[in-house]
Amino acid sequence: MDTILRKTTINDLPVLEKLEQNCFPPFQQSPKRVLRHSILSPSQEVWVAETTGNGETKIIGSVILHLHPRTLRLYSICVLPEYQGLGVGLKLLNHIRKLADGKGYSKISLEARENDEKLVSWYKKWGFTVTEHLPDYYTEGEHAVKMVSSSAESLRKQAISNIIVVRNPATWKLKIEGVSVVSSKNYVTDPEFQTLKNARIFNLCNSYKYQKLGYYVSLLATARDHRPIPNNTTMQDFTSTAVVRSISEYIDDTIQKSLKHVDEKKFTLNIYFGQSVSHKFKGLAQKLYSLFEAPLLRIEFSKTDKWIIQKVTPLSFQKVDPDDMEYIQLFAQNYFAKKRFNRPRFKNFRYDLAILVNPNEENPPSCPEALQNFKKAAEKAGFYTEFITKEDYHQLTEYDALFIRETTSVNNHTYQFSRTAYAEGLVVIDDPWSILRCSNKIFLNERMKQNKITTPETEILVKSTFKQNKQLSLKFPLVLKQPDSAFSLGVEKINNETELNTALEKLFTSSDLVVAQEFLPSEYDWRIGVLGQAPLFACKYFMAENHWQIYDWNSPNTNKSGDWETVPLNLVPEKVLSVAVKAASLIGDGLYGVDLKMINGEVYVIEVNDNPNIDAGVEDMVLKDELYDKIMQSLLSRIEVNRNIAQFVTV
Repeated sequence: MDTILRKTTINDLPVLEKLEQNCFPPFQQSPKRVLRHSILSPSQEVWVAETTGNGETKIIGSVILHLHPRTLRLYSICVLPEYQGLGVGLKLLNHIRKLADGKGYSKISLEARENDEKLVSWYKKWGFTVTEHLPDYYTEGEHAVKMVSSSAESLRKQAISNIIVVRNPATWKLKIEGVSVVSSKNYVTDPEFQTLKNARIFNLCNSYKYQKLGYYVSLLATARDHRPIPNNTTMQDFTSTAVVRSISEYIDDTIQKSLKHVDEKKFTLNIYFGQSVSHKFKGLAQKLYSLFEAPLLRIEFSKTDKWIIQKVTPLSFQKVDPDDMEYIQLFAQNYFAKKRFNRPRFKNFRYDLAILVNPNEENPPSCPEALQNFKKAAEKAGFYTEFITKEDYHQLTEYDALFIRETTSVNNHTYQFSRTAYAEGLVVIDDPWSILRCSNKIFLNERMKQNKITTPETEILVKSTFKQNKQLSLKFPLVLKQPDSAFSLGVEKINNETELNTALEKLFTSSDLVVAQEFLPSEYDWRIGVLGQAPLFACKYFMAENHWQIYDWNSPNTNKSGDWETVPLNLVPEKVLSVAVKAASLIGDGLYGVDLKMINGEVYVIEVNDNPNIDAGVEDMVLKDELYDKIMQSLLSRIEVNRNIAQFVTV
């Protein structure tokens, strides 16, 4: 018999009620209001089994699940009497196990009638054990037993899953117990990995270049609360010689001691899973791995007055010396046997504030008057403050903190400033991981979805697969977004298939993935400023005249943006504030601008910006000078805290 399982909708309510009546005695039946609540509740899931025969689809079984933090509770499972014994119940139970494994639950629990020996035996057969007797559980005289799954799969999932991601698993030759090997495309697109919990992702893709598939593997791993190795911060570190040398200064003594007997002026060290083939470089390899955490690394050194790192290159599996494969097998086995992976810590530095600006920027995040307000607030808080530009990169170490008031991007100097400053022990707003995370719509969509925050209906289009089938579930009009779009640039409204194909042809030249979202028209967007995971200011940004966005870059008018209204926080809908704070907190604890729409009482997060506009006479209309004071006090507090704790370099 062909049976399919699907999630219920509210339209299934009458059928579920009849199922309960046909399968359970009255004292076990759930009333209609309870069933309705189960369907609509975010903390429950209801699934049905249905079969098709004679042109008719019929629901023949159901299961109700309660989603607790660590336990998946099987509240109810039933199959119509005439379909029992045909494997429908087992199919439902296997589906429950798969859900539990995919979402990281440590166990499945249930209650069963103690007198129903056939049912209790059935559960025991499939891996459940009785843990407790519950007298008069259903009604007086109707006792129950509590049962908990004891399957090896469930126990295995309590531990961290180790997953190696490569472009083509067929090329992976190592045999490592307890490690799964999957393709980069499957990791990015397969729903199994979107719901998986407690996973370490070892990214061994051929390329980590910005917006290539290997880059997205680590970006999405971070969004899913997996532990990517390398992470995107480390990937960006590889591209900057200045950052590499700044970070490596912390182990300079080890570098000089380890290489003092090397006669040549150049030296290359391969590091496999934190180890070197040569035992005399073991300590150096471990320390370098702690700084540049990637499974396979090549470090190139050169010597003038002393040894310095010239280049750090992550290796794909195909580029490894075949003679080293036996060592790699051994190193990998030892590596994956570890329970924990430590992150490096760095010392801290002291005081003075640099504000990074670009005097020539056409649309900076703060106007000149706002910048002067920041400087006054900083001086009031006890900072000596200087405005710096990209030419002042080599002066960064003279400051305690860096406050970026220039439009940030992963691919320009603002990220390099942020990353270097953080590596040098400075307090930074915007910090490097916030720039990485906020700059990419793929990450934001995955991060919000993983944490059940409502966004416009979204579909991620993959370059290779979309070209093959050209299927899109969203209806026109829709919005296409370049993954690293900002200020409405790289965002297009698409009205038909011809426009879609033209736009994708252009967008796929720069990114392997493109974001497609449903079009949600509104009069204005909310912008909630969030600092340190608390709301700071609120504005309504209205759409530009005769345009669907806040900014109309093609407008011939001088003013390309719509009107605005600053709103006291106590007048902002509570739901808008709470969603904004939750969304920002999923990025970090810095300064963010969360854009939201409220439509028919539903709040949608559009994006989270790491470098929000703060202009005099706009965002500060309610708080006035207090707005600038709060931001400076936050920087000051972070410096004081950082004097007493170490910082992580990797994020």
